[in-house]
Amino acid sequence: MRNCFLAMLILSCLISSPLLAQETANEETLVEEAVEATAELTGPDEVTVGVYVNDIQQLDLQTHSYAMDFYVWMRWTNPEIDPSLTLEFMNPFQLWGHIPTYLYEEPQVLDDGSLYMALRYQGQFNSKLPLEKYPFDSQNLIIEFEDNSAGTGSQIFVPDNDAATMNPEMTLPGYILGQPIMSISSKPYPTNFGDTNLTDKEPYSRVTVSVPVHRPPFTYALKVILPIFLVAACAALVFYIHPNYVEGRIGMGITALLTLVALQLTSNSQLPEVDYLMLIDMLYIAAYVFVIAALAQVVRTSWAAHRGDNDIAISQDRSAIWILGLGYIAINIVIMFVTLAN
Repeated sequence: MRNCFLAMLILSCLISSPLLAQETANEETLVEEAVEATAELTGPDEVTVGVYVNDIQQLDLQTHSYAMDFYVWMRWTNPEIDPSLTLEFMNPFQLWGHIPTYLYEEPQVLDDGSLYMALRYQGQFNSKLPLEKYPFDSQNLIIEFEDNSAGTGSQIFVPDNDAATMNPEMTLPGYILGQPIMSISSKPYPTNFGDTNLTDKEPYSRVTVSVPVHRPPFTYALKVILPIFLVAACAALVFYIHPNYVEGRIGMGITALLTLVALQLTSNSQLPEVDYLMLIDMLYIAAYVFVIAALAQVVRTSWAAHRGDNDIAISQDRSAIWILGLGYIAINIVIMFVTLAN
């Protein structure tokens, strides 16, 4: 009887074990589904972010780079994450020179129960600066960052009140500063970065802070544009020299042409190599055409002077100065209007 009882007990255990295992598996599945349903209801973690621009040290057009010193702060509620540790800047320049300084060793718990962290960041950043309108161009100095470990399905950034501000005493020599602007977008990537566990290419929440800057137009018109017009005006004086002095007239025109070349080389030495014509380039080209046309007119009237027809040569010079002068002014107006209007 005793052996029979033991046999029945063992048999019942063998029968009940799969049932218990199946029940345990079902419970785990239900728990996982409940967690997923809760995540879908609550949505991704929201991280409130703000930026304070403390200083802009330099702006280098040749490398399309600028050095910035700013503060970033974050607030969040999920204690299982720390977005300040997974922050990644997307447009760094010379990454080895970037210096993050955390204001606290651990995230601080605020009165409302949320977590808070702030850091100061110093480094150079890069953004392809459009120079079609140089020297009357406006630029946006951009800072872009994301969380490198959480896509929009699990975490998104939201702007704080007064999310982008700057030091009211900050200056950038040669430029007028505008108020910074923050925008947040969903940045898709056409790759899974080699992670075969990812079935979908999840986008990331990207924060973009833009500081608009532009040059004072009147100052740069005097410094950059006025010398071109002065050289062209000097070249126009060849028409007021008597036609008999052919060598002097041609010498003045060639001197004006060489001066324009030197001015352009000096101006472009501070600018990057670009595959398009800038506004300043088109103004130089217009001046080249004017000076060359003036030299051509000098050569043409020199033949009349050589034959002794000085009155005809002088009359042609007077007509040429009006035609070429008004044409040169009209071309410059068209260049300025078309370029700056776009």
